[in-house]
Amino acid sequence: MIRVLVTILVCAVSALAEAPPKLRIPRVTRPPALEDYLKGGRRDAEVRVTGFRQREPGDGTPVSQETDAYLSYDDKNLYVIFVCRDDPAKVRARMSKREDFGSDDVVGVVLDTFHEGQRAYMFLTNPLGIQQDGIAAEGKDDDYSFDTLWHSEGRLTEDGYVVWMALSFRSLRFPNAEKQTWGLALGRIIVRNNETSFWPYITRRTQSFTQQLAVAEGLEHISPGRNVQLIPYMAFSRSSFLDRNQPAFRSSSEARGGLDAKVILRDALTLDVALNPDFSQVESDEPQVLVNQRYEVFFPEKRPFFIENAGFFQTPETLFFSRRIADPQFGARLTGKVRHWALGLLAADDRAPGRQEPLDSPWRDNRALIGVLSARREFARQSSVGLLITNRDFGSSFNRVFSLDTRLKIRGNWVFTGQAIRSYDRALDGSRRSGPAYNASINHSGRHFQYNGYYTDRSPDFRANALGFINRVDVRQMEHSAGYTWLFEHKYLVSIWPQARALVNWDRMGRLQDWSGSAVLGMDLKRQTSLVVFRGRTFELFGGNRFVKDRWSFSGKTAWLKWLEGDTTWQHGTAVNYYPGPGFRPGEALPPFLAQRTAGSVSLTFRPAPRLRLSGTYLYTRLGAGAAHVPGLTGSPAIFNNHIARSKVNYQFTRRLSLRAILDYNAVLPNPLLVSQERSKRINGDVLLTYLVNPGTALYVGYTDGYENLALDRLRGSLYRTAAPTEPVGRQFFIKLSYLFRF
Repeated sequence: MIRVLVTILVCAVSALAEAPPKLRIPRVTRPPALEDYLKGGRRDAEVRVTGFRQREPGDGTPVSQETDAYLSYDDKNLYVIFVCRDDPAKVRARMSKREDFGSDDVVGVVLDTFHEGQRAYMFLTNPLGIQQDGIAAEGKDDDYSFDTLWHSEGRLTEDGYVVWMALSFRSLRFPNAEKQTWGLALGRIIVRNNETSFWPYITRRTQSFTQQLAVAEGLEHISPGRNVQLIPYMAFSRSSFLDRNQPAFRSSSEARGGLDAKVILRDALTLDVALNPDFSQVESDEPQVLVNQRYEVFFPEKRPFFIENAGFFQTPETLFFSRRIADPQFGARLTGKVRHWALGLLAADDRAPGRQEPLDSPWRDNRALIGVLSARREFARQSSVGLLITNRDFGSSFNRVFSLDTRLKIRGNWVFTGQAIRSYDRALDGSRRSGPAYNASINHSGRHFQYNGYYTDRSPDFRANALGFINRVDVRQMEHSAGYTWLFEHKYLVSIWPQARALVNWDRMGRLQDWSGSAVLGMDLKRQTSLVVFRGRTFELFGGNRFVKDRWSFSGKTAWLKWLEGDTTWQHGTAVNYYPGPGFRPGEALPPFLAQRTAGSVSLTFRPAPRLRLSGTYLYTRLGAGAAHVPGLTGSPAIFNNHIARSKVNYQFTRRLSLRAILDYNAVLPNPLLVSQERSKRINGDVLLTYLVNPGTALYVGYTDGYENLALDRLRGSLYRTAAPTEPVGRQFFIKLSYLFRF
């Protein structure tokens, strides 16, 4: 009996110890100001939070630098002030554009306003008050596409820094109730120590993040109130470009205006309507290697309308890839939560398909109509089941995809996800295809041990790329990866983490298509420094031929110094030449063959001053052939060399005003006998002046100019290649102004 009572008592004490702490936030009549805290003072009305504890590198170890936070609220805002002690010479804080302080120290607030343990707002700043906001959702990557209006200030002091935040209730969605109960966490990142600390104590021993938030009480008689946002814009551009379809140089001017409207419905749903929207992306894509790629290369979305609240439409398979919508004229989106339901609805058109049709096509100048519906029911605080429907109609063709997926918290740190999909597709010629796809995974994420197991099954007739991003079908694939992390309390060494991965893939007929095995050894050091060694072996069936490839690589990155960051990778091994040339023997075309591959990249970022950032990236890829690859070949000539370089300059005049300049160079130097690839050299310049007041109010002035080794034969009306990229192929000057009206 005594043993039973002791067991019950131990369990009760354990349950109490694991219960999240509660914090009562007081109401104030006068908003706190940054100056109130600069000299160590504070207002009596605020509640003080101390006792920050590390999540990494220590687990529960007190934060290495003294950290206090003060919270209060009034009718309009929740106020959070961080007072962070530190050596100001070691604090990493640069004047930068909003959401562009990735290597700085950070403080932040996490709010689960529905207190359901599924999703939470994140509001982050660097020590100078530069903002970043996002959404953290269980089972998904953090979504930093979320943008809203809030206020922050920050200042370095003699013993650290102070940050002031005012989080507007009008920028949040929460239940329509007289008394609010929210989940809350306060965090601090000290990048030179690879250190992340929270109040309350949050550990990686528990799989869920939002489940560990403290309980915030005391918020009473608050409401988002009437919340209507109108963002009219005006844009003007002047362009000259080389028309490659009907070779000629052309010029055009365009002036346009439009309106983006945001309306909050019932305190929880957000309706976005875009009338004649400007869907153009201001930021350019990062350079990627495009030569000799078997599958389509993924470029992330950068257009604001599509990236905001994109997490509502995410599933284990990428069934909605918004870059498929190339040239829309209108768009509407409804997103938000109703009780335990997360809802998303998107509608848009696309003029690009009709413009790409031949002049005599009956579908010329028609537009595609797009609709996406998402509904997710959340339950048991860490589990959910979701429905996603995508539809694209163009002319007599259509593509419709129906998906049902689930995420189940099993036990401890184990999570199961599963998805069943069915597609229905009809082409313009009337042909139809329909097929299913399935996937399942089981994952364990802990402080030391990590495991991921995946199974994917796609029918040969599965078609989802009208709006999705699926790189191959007719597969049955299993993949397993496991790793273990040893953590160290050392002056420099943070962790050592080996990993192993294995994959095997058959088609629906049972034919082996791929297998691979690899091992990784990684090491993390202080000051954002890491070293990784990789070794792998892969089998691939391509074009009826069997290839076994080897690869090893080394990579390292560091931000050891405040003014210098570096990242480098070097790879060596074998790869398939997927698109071989005619070869050396007349009348004989080369089949795909295995070749030697060498690749490397180097990125450096210099910060000679807090407002100036200079960065450069160089990517090199070489595929080489030998007699073992091509019969009759002498020596080891290159199949192709690909050089990609980017130089970038950013100068931040103030928090709002910035100037950015980019110079890109891309050269593909092929051997035409060994690879079917055109010789090309391109140079592009890009200058952008930005005055960004908030996510809705901004002025952009930009100029782009591009040159290529192309020339126009005006007599024949054709293009031909030249030796150097000296001919202009496109230039544009543009101005865009938008302004946020909030009612």
